[in-house]
Amino acid sequence: MGKRKLKKSSQKLLLGFIAIIIFSLLGLLTANEELISTVSKITGENTSISNESEIKDDNTNFNIDSKLIVDFIDVGQADSILIRNDSHAMLIDAGNNEDGDDVVKFIQDKGVSKLNYVIGTHPHEDHIGGLDDVINSNIEIENIYMPKIETTTKTFESVVDAVINKNLEITSPKKDDSFSLGDGICTIMTDSILDKSNLNLSSIVIKLEFGNNTFLFMGDAEIENEKGIDWPKVDVLKVGHHGSNTSSSTEFLSKVAPKYSIIMVGQDNSYGLPKQEILDRLNGVNSKTYRTDENGTIEIISDGTNISVTTEK
Repeated sequence: MGKRKLKKSSQKLLLGFIAIIIFSLLGLLTANEELISTVSKITGENTSISNESEIKDDNTNFNIDSKLIVDFIDVGQADSILIRNDSHAMLIDAGNNEDGDDVVKFIQDKGVSKLNYVIGTHPHEDHIGGLDDVINSNIEIENIYMPKIETTTKTFESVVDAVINKNLEITSPKKDDSFSLGDGICTIMTDSILDKSNLNLSSIVIKLEFGNNTFLFMGDAEIENEKGIDWPKVDVLKVGHHGSNTSSSTEFLSKVAPKYSIIMVGQDNSYGLPKQEILDRLNGVNSKTYRTDENGTIEIISDGTNISVTTEK
């Protein structure tokens, strides 16, 4: 009987000792959590015992300066696109000759005082017409890209004169050249086809990747430019050549499969653009189409995952 009582006492003692160890460990864990909480408050960092974390993006209250903002400026039957991310900015084309002052004002009204890149996609007046006004303005310009092809038009010569007057240089990019625009990565997708009988073929085509979103700016590139290229799927397509049927082949559109397509075109233009055939092709790949003749200036904002579209009208 005494042996049984001794055995039970030993068991209770052992259990009590184990309980003390467990409570001690729990106390250390609690102290550790309190220490982590204190460190988090001091450093402002979200320190956690677990390596797993959940990141949520409230798209209703984002800081617009951290986004990619693309403005397709309504310049009638012409192209002009302003792209911004943080303090970085790029201008693709500048409309017709008479649009120069409006393009400059639009850029300045957006608070842009420096353009890291100015792109003249090709030397047609409806793309580089206002470029001399932009260059001659008080907007600082770091780089100017144009294809390696010259014309004898007054429009082209005015742009060259402006470049010379500002002691700038023109760079002619090649296929696969790339450069950064803030957090965005720009890649030249094609080599310019230097054919003076068709300046559209010299168009500089730019792919812009921002997070998981991809934009493709086609200038006036035609079907010949579209061939033989490993085109990616894109979120936003600036439709080539104002919606002309010389561009945007069925094969090309099936590859890029844009979620949104932007056609830059003038209201009641004499060319009958965009062509219904192109609108049908875009509809065939389930692309939501916006047009500057119907929607005015179109602004697209990307947070790297989500895209929002607002229109002037």
